[in-house]
Amino acid sequence: MNDIIPLLKSGQPVVYLFATLTVLTLLAASYVVTARNPIHSVLALILTFFCLSGHYILLNAQFLAAVNIIVYAGAIMVLFLFTIMFLNMKKDDEEAKTNLTKIAAVIVGGVLLVIMVTVFRVAQVAPVDTITYNPQVGMVEGLGMVLYKDYLLPFELASVLFLVAMVGAVMLGKREAGDRHF
Repeated sequence: MNDIIPLLKSGQPVVYLFATLTVLTLLAASYVVTARNPIHSVLALILTFFCLSGHYILLNAQFLAAVNIIVYAGAIMVLFLFTIMFLNMKKDDEEAKTNLTKIAAVIVGGVLLVIMVTVFRVAQVAPVDTITYNPQVGMVEGLGMVLYKDYLLPFELASVLFLVAMVGAVMLGKREAGDRHF
């Protein structure tokens, strides 16, 4: 926290943009957890993903930002919205949560907070060496070279796994002529 104050006093626009995105991300993420309406929660999660993509752009990882917007804010959030809309959400679901469940959630969240604070206090941030810094680190070309040279076998195995999952989903979703419709 002591490192951020001098950066804000420097008056650089990137620092203000980073601070604004950080505050907006934290507010949207907290609304995801605290919103009573699941549709509002999903919309806040989409805003959180867009803010995280802004952080990726500030970190010079344009490819990661584009993938985050396309995959998470696009496809997965549409899936979440359709799932929530198809579920019949009633007020009984909120009342079904017992006090024990709420206490357990607070304890787990508190333990996670303590672990994160401890990790951030102990972690050492390496200084950036401007002489050896490569500005092309987060670009698509560098990622493609590493992916298709060093990690070709895991990449191909993951693609076969996705293909098998797609075929399995189609086979499970396919209805036979004599099947009952639920």
